[in-house]
Amino acid sequence: MTYRIGDFPGSWKEAIRRHAVLAGMMGAWLGILLTVAVPYVSGHPQQKKTSLALAQTQSQVLKGLPVTGLSDDEAILHALNRLGFGPRPGDVERVRKMGLKNWIEQQLNPDTIDDSAMSARLEQFPTLKMSSAKLLEEFPQPKQAAQQAGLRKEEIQQRREERRQVRAAGANQAASASGDTPANPDMQKDTLGANSQGGENGGGQPGQSQAGDAPPPPAGNQPGKTFAKNGAFAQGDPSNAQQNILNSRRPQRIVAELSMAKVTRAIYSERQLYEQMVDFWFNHFNVFFGKGADKWMLTPYERDVIRRRALGKFKDLVTATAKSPAMLFYLDNWLSADPASFARMRQEMEMRRRRFNARFGGNDPFGMRRFPQGGGRGQPGKQNQNQNRGLNENYGRELMELHTLGVDGGYTQDDVIEVAKCFTGWTLETPRRDPEFRFDDRIHDPKPKMVLGKKIKGGGMHDGEDVIDLLAHQPSTAKFISTKLARHFVADNPPQALVDRMAKTFLDSDGDIRAVLRTMIYSPEFWSRDAYRAKIKKPFELVASTARALGAEIETPLALVMWVGRIGEPLYLCQPPTGYSDKAETWVNTGALLYRLNFSLAMANNRMRGSNVDPFSLLGQDAAGDPKVALERAIQVFLAGQVSQQTRDVLEKQLDNPQIIQASLDDPVKRIDVGVVAGLVLASPEFQRR
Repeated sequence: MTYRIGDFPGSWKEAIRRHAVLAGMMGAWLGILLTVAVPYVSGHPQQKKTSLALAQTQSQVLKGLPVTGLSDDEAILHALNRLGFGPRPGDVERVRKMGLKNWIEQQLNPDTIDDSAMSARLEQFPTLKMSSAKLLEEFPQPKQAAQQAGLRKEEIQQRREERRQVRAAGANQAASASGDTPANPDMQKDTLGANSQGGENGGGQPGQSQAGDAPPPPAGNQPGKTFAKNGAFAQGDPSNAQQNILNSRRPQRIVAELSMAKVTRAIYSERQLYEQMVDFWFNHFNVFFGKGADKWMLTPYERDVIRRRALGKFKDLVTATAKSPAMLFYLDNWLSADPASFARMRQEMEMRRRRFNARFGGNDPFGMRRFPQGGGRGQPGKQNQNQNRGLNENYGRELMELHTLGVDGGYTQDDVIEVAKCFTGWTLETPRRDPEFRFDDRIHDPKPKMVLGKKIKGGGMHDGEDVIDLLAHQPSTAKFISTKLARHFVADNPPQALVDRMAKTFLDSDGDIRAVLRTMIYSPEFWSRDAYRAKIKKPFELVASTARALGAEIETPLALVMWVGRIGEPLYLCQPPTGYSDKAETWVNTGALLYRLNFSLAMANNRMRGSNVDPFSLLGQDAAGDPKVALERAIQVFLAGQVSQQTRDVLEKQLDNPQIIQASLDDPVKRIDVGVVAGLVLASPEFQRR
């Protein structure tokens, strides 16, 4: 049977009309979107010539910068998109007045920028200030909390089934709450967390000593795929998801608040470059929230390790991550021990343990809450402390391959083993109560080691510190870090000459991150025409830049967090230590681009719960009466008037669609849906680039 739109009443009729219109434009639109991985070449040769002509004379706006191929406004937009998360309304004019170099210097010195307004927005997330011990006390695992409340096993199972039924019944409502109209079952699932795989350098899986800690990641990014087990956030009334989370006492609230704070900072912080660097370094030194006790260690890790050193010395950053409980647990170095030393220690401790058990019956005499130390699929469980502990190579390998030298850094498997020996004894104090770094000399390998042809003879904890010092000063490390920075800020395949200059600055400045960034920013390669709009926005960058471009007022950022996950980059939930890739090929596929289009339409059309958008304030009230005016204004506001002819043709073909003119095919034009026009422009290939 063939159905017509008129056969369906009410909201069904409207929904099917909407999908019919979108389906008509989707093929052509995705065809264009799939070209975003191709290096950007302007569709307006005359515009390019004009820009070059404007750049012949150095303007006051660009004074002190090696800009030769971009106009004033292009250079400002380039800086706002690369060194931050895109412009908000009025930002271009503000930077023009103060001078682009002055803005850049401010960004390189974030402590000089007043960011109190953004900080006030973070007050609604109390977990950001908590210690690991406090987080465990406030947000224990449900099973532990139920046992503490005196519930029987049957009651626990009954409550779990009730929650499952509520989630299943409210799946569609949860999708609507985030501004989404699901086109397939995946969109009906909670996407705040996912077992996602990213990265560009390879690398082994963390936690090999704890089999079953988490399932293997899917092959590549999976937009819309979810993790019901590691992060089931949709509980209770799905129409009020954020309030449910803020009232929750489950560990998932921790990652929810971390993620909402991250999105809030990207949208509202005046310290845009600093927030870019925090995101970059967390991704570089990735830790997966879903692994066991890292649930309670991740907040202090980002707050006290990454954020404090994002623009400091690289060696200090590596040292801090190496001593971080979150990293020690994630890559299992807290369990690494010299087998012979561990055997001796066990013998010495056996008599003490027997006396302790005889006196206290094996219980903790202080009644302290204990941190989980293992478990399957991110769920804490009991670690057999009587098993033989030996050398764990996870951290030694990732330290060289992912954190410092790079996969082609010239190290061997023997170096991996020797580095692992240097870090034996780097473990955790009271790991099940209040985890802190501790060096345990009793399980350290005391023998001399040889790393990269250099003898390590510091002894004790100095062995590990000497290795970090050695690696941080290697030319391979300077090249690897400079390449990753240039890939993030300049191009997927950055110019080798630029990387070489950045690497030289790295070595000359003792790994000063700010100095390396300055070399990059003040290079002609950064400001070249080839670099302009040459990078694809990752999902997090797209969501933040869209909210900024629309001047959105975000009261509850949970819906935006969920969209970041749906598009393919669930925050704090990248399982492998590689982190998410910075290359376009990872993010450009039909499924991901469809989610990007759906997100842009929902956001611009003010259908995002917790967000308020007024497109008329940007495009003007008169845009509601003329679709061509609305389109031209949107192109000017969101794309600075720069759009390829191919994109323009596709956009103009949609101006007669009933969804845009808000009328049936045979009805007179009533009022233009400016939000749909804005959403289509925001979904264009040009806006997908930065």
